[in-house]
Amino acid sequence: MATAVFLRASLRLAMARGVLENTVTSAMSTAFIGARKPSINLIEQPQMPQLTRRFYSKKIHTRPSTSIDYESDSDSDNDSDSERDRSQKLQGESAFWRRKMRTLHSHLDVNKDGVISYDDFMLLGERFADLGHLGPDAKKEFQKVLGEMWEEQWGEISPYNLVGVEKYLDEMHHVLNDKSLKRKCHNFLPYLFKAVDKDKSGEISVEEFKLFFQCLGLTSENAAVSFSYIDTNDDGKLSRKEFVRLGRDFFLTEDHTKPSKHFWGPLVA
Repeated sequence: MATAVFLRASLRLAMARGVLENTVTSAMSTAFIGARKPSINLIEQPQMPQLTRRFYSKKIHTRPSTSIDYESDSDSDNDSDSERDRSQKLQGESAFWRRKMRTLHSHLDVNKDGVISYDDFMLLGERFADLGHLGPDAKKEFQKVLGEMWEEQWGEISPYNLVGVEKYLDEMHHVLNDKSLKRKCHNFLPYLFKAVDKDKSGEISVEEFKLFFQCLGLTSENAAVSFSYIDTNDDGKLSRKEFVRLGRDFFLTEDHTKPSKHFWGPLVA
């Protein structure tokens, strides 16, 4: 009994001083609890800090980089997709469309000096008037429309404001990909129809179409061939609606099977 009291006192003293050792704990456990039950605390306690450190280490080192890299890659992919989508949506990229626009530039260059100018637009009105298609008032109206179209698309009316082929292609490409400009690209066609419709019947015959091509410096044979393609219902005439639709499609479509490609005559090489 005295021995037990002494041991308890010694244990309290050691614990108070903070010098408890595993060997003492093991001996005391054996003395008071018995050797049959191993100490659970002594087996598990040394492992807990290691497990805690291992878990904590994983928690810190595996989280951040994954989400950041993923977001970065995702943004990069989205940017790439957006650029691809924008590229796919652009119109006027085909060689066929550019060929059509070069053809139209050639015809609008009425004086054949290699550039389009305001004078060319006015000369076109003069030619229609000379053929008897336009009276004085109609000629003035037609030239007024062409002048407004020039100012809206090309700016200043000046002898120095000249539009070469490449500039014309760039501008028409811009028009094709701008919704507001695209809606207005055919606005002059009803006035052109009125100028071509010499007898004011509301329809254009093949003979009137030949005179139209004559204004553009093309032959009657060119006109007859083009008319045979664009007169899709073979009734020998073009209504105002057909004329405007075909002229508009010439600007907008890149489908080389459409009859509208013949609207302005044979395409340049």
